[in-house]
Amino acid sequence: MADTSPVPDYAGLLRLDGKSHIVLGAGQGMGRQSSHALAQMGAKVFCVDLEQERAEQVAAEVDGIPWVADITKRDDVQKLVDEAEGAMGSIDGIVDIVGIAGWGGVLEIDDAEWDWQFDVVLRHAYLISQIGGRAMKESGGGTMVFIASVSGLTAAPNHAHYGAAKAGLMAWMQSVAIELAPFGIRANCVAPGTILTPRMEALFDEERSAANAAAVPLGHMGAPSDIAGAVLYFSTPMSRFVSGRTLVVDGGVDATFPYSPM
Repeated sequence: MADTSPVPDYAGLLRLDGKSHIVLGAGQGMGRQSSHALAQMGAKVFCVDLEQERAEQVAAEVDGIPWVADITKRDDVQKLVDEAEGAMGSIDGIVDIVGIAGWGGVLEIDDAEWDWQFDVVLRHAYLISQIGGRAMKESGGGTMVFIASVSGLTAAPNHAHYGAAKAGLMAWMQSVAIELAPFGIRANCVAPGTILTPRMEALFDEERSAANAAAVPLGHMGAPSDIAGAVLYFSTPMSRFVSGRTLVVDGGVDATFPYSPM
């Protein structure tokens, strides 16, 4: 029996014409590249950053709307969601890039470091999921994409509090995906390996860069645009039947066999 099922316009499934997306941490690195990816597919982008100059710069690049906020604060998140709805008419997608690793051994981390790490990785995800999720529920659904980390999937030596927070983010995302599915809302995570963001480039000398690249089966570290591609997939109808999942983008490191072959 011949297959006569309809064939979608696959290229069209990547389009976001008429859609409105919030990008948290839009000012540089993965956030800037994700803003460009969404805008190139037709989306209007609400570019949120802690620093006004960065927010304005990327908004100018993508013909978006700049907004400055401390997204660990409920009032700031409520205000930015209200403003985004007012400026764009609805919120069809949220991309949460924000998160930075603190460093310290398990025996040395203090309470302040622990609390800071969970604020900068997990608290804003909770706030934007809840406040943005309410807006999406009223407008008929949308997508949420959170940037996790391979550090939340394996041991995270000397940054265990970061790994724990990212693991919590992935667990939170799964519950968000299930609870909000009836409202047409999908939630997913992207877990990057070592990505050469501007911040990482400033930290890595030539020797450290070479060592990290050598650990990757593909032979090089990732670029922010590699993460933006995964973000775009989760933000478009191309992934319309995918929710509650974490996509690892690490050049094959996670799949590496840890022992010497026979």
